[in-house]
Amino acid sequence: MIIETKYRSLIKAITWRIIATLTTVALVYMFFGRLELAAAVGGLEVLLKLLFNFLHERAWLFIKFGKKKMEPFVLWFTGLPACGKSTIADLVYNQLSDRELEVERVDGRDVRKLFPEVGFTRQERIAHLKRVSHMIRMLEKNNVSVVASFISPYKESRDEIRQMIKENFIEIYVKASVESCKRRDTKGMYLRAEKGEIQNFTGISDVYEEPRSPALVLDTETLSAEQCTQQVINYIEKHLLKR
Repeated sequence: MIIETKYRSLIKAITWRIIATLTTVALVYMFFGRLELAAAVGGLEVLLKLLFNFLHERAWLFIKFGKKKMEPFVLWFTGLPACGKSTIADLVYNQLSDRELEVERVDGRDVRKLFPEVGFTRQERIAHLKRVSHMIRMLEKNNVSVVASFISPYKESRDEIRQMIKENFIEIYVKASVESCKRRDTKGMYLRAEKGEIQNFTGISDVYEEPRSPALVLDTETLSAEQCTQQVINYIEKHLLKR
């Protein structure tokens, strides 16, 4: 949250009054042709109106009319490995940051570095996402919105996250076929999984349970990352920022 300090209000008042007072001085001189009268009126005006403008600005900070609190939200991007969810989530995060919203970026690849001992079995994945959702819940309680991208392959764990976060949980399914993800996989993870070098790999040796009713479905086989990003921004503007 960004607030306007009293010092900023003061500087704004001063610069505006300089412009307004010079206008007043010019008008008095034009009508009366007396420079000393114009200077006297201008001097008196600048003192009074500077004070009144500053008080007016500060008073409106305490008036609730026309203000509304924007509740924090969680954008949860889910999908197969290499489907494009991290790329889109990064773009969305950058746009939201540019709007000076209080938002944090949480990605599966980064969180895994904090818990390197966590495995990839079904139970280990579910337990790992519970820890992640606790962290996100704490951010939300402090009025920070979150852009999160995790494979999160199981409906069970996504439902638990939804129940934990409760309000403004936006599930976004980044949809792409396994074959499409294989073509984008620059790290060769799918190939290694098919060879048996990687166990419990989502889409190969482990299941991905598609969301049944996500808020958004982003088809990255037909849409670019930028187009998908715009869909998300449009959704946020319609459902979250204009309440």
